[in-house]
Amino acid sequence: MDGVINVLKPPGMTSSDVVVYLRRLLKVKKVGHTGTLDPGAAGVLLVCIGKATRVASLMLEQDKAYRCEMILGAETDTLDSYGRVIWVSHDYPSFEDIKRVFDEFQGSIKQFPPMYSAIKYRGRKLYEYARQGQRLDTSKLEREVTIYRNTILQYQPPNRVLFEVECSKGTYIRSLCRDIGRRLGCGAYMGFLLRYRTGSHTIDDSHTLWEIEEYLLKGKLNEILIPTDEALKGYRRVDVPSAYYNKLINGNPIRLARQDLKFDQLGHQVPIRVYCREQFIGIGVVKLEEDYIHIKMDKVLV
Repeated sequence: MDGVINVLKPPGMTSSDVVVYLRRLLKVKKVGHTGTLDPGAAGVLLVCIGKATRVASLMLEQDKAYRCEMILGAETDTLDSYGRVIWVSHDYPSFEDIKRVFDEFQGSIKQFPPMYSAIKYRGRKLYEYARQGQRLDTSKLEREVTIYRNTILQYQPPNRVLFEVECSKGTYIRSLCRDIGRRLGCGAYMGFLLRYRTGSHTIDDSHTLWEIEEYLLKGKLNEILIPTDEALKGYRRVDVPSAYYNKLINGNPIRLARQDLKFDQLGHQVPIRVYCREQFIGIGVVKLEEDYIHIKMDKVLV
């Protein structure tokens, strides 16, 4: 069994919990998710099955979209509604100030992760330090992320803001709420979070764990199992002449004249989906020369 399932993760389960549940349900050893979703959050969680786990890292690169409620006037240790309140303010900003600050948090920004997160520091996950009461300077783990869109949907005075955000991989929405709250001077934390899109996969096409079990019992799991190449359709497809099939499946690099491929817009060192004899071979990496294209297989999936 190979492919990807678009899971509607329920609140109250970790992403790893979902993986364990599906591994037992499907009786498959190789199962992995493609981007952690907070335990209290719900929404799209792409889960790779079988050989698809070998390209999970590529799916991690996909952009994400969320709907979030931000609560102004307090900050918690976990940066969400499940944490302990560590700071309170009743000096709420005006809606004009909220809109101004939201506009500032667009484009390329820098953020550091919450202490209660799975990012590793010196071989341990940050939440392991936090649970032992150890405070670290997480600003040393500062990263650059991109906010493509940050739109206020509804404001409920004096302290509730519902918004949508489209962002690059690695963006922490809890950190975004914290940083907006600090910029406003009143503090903020994340009330609830829904991830409604990962790449081209949306919540409309997702399936609850109960639905997945029902499909399995009816012998119709293939109806919701996304083929691996389709799950990676954000990467350009390249069809290689059939004579190169054996080299490709053995992971050997090949060298083609540019005119042999009907593409002249391939990027240098960019991953591509490689097909040969109408079959998806796997993921290759392109190296460009003036008249030639080199393709080296990175992940062979046949």
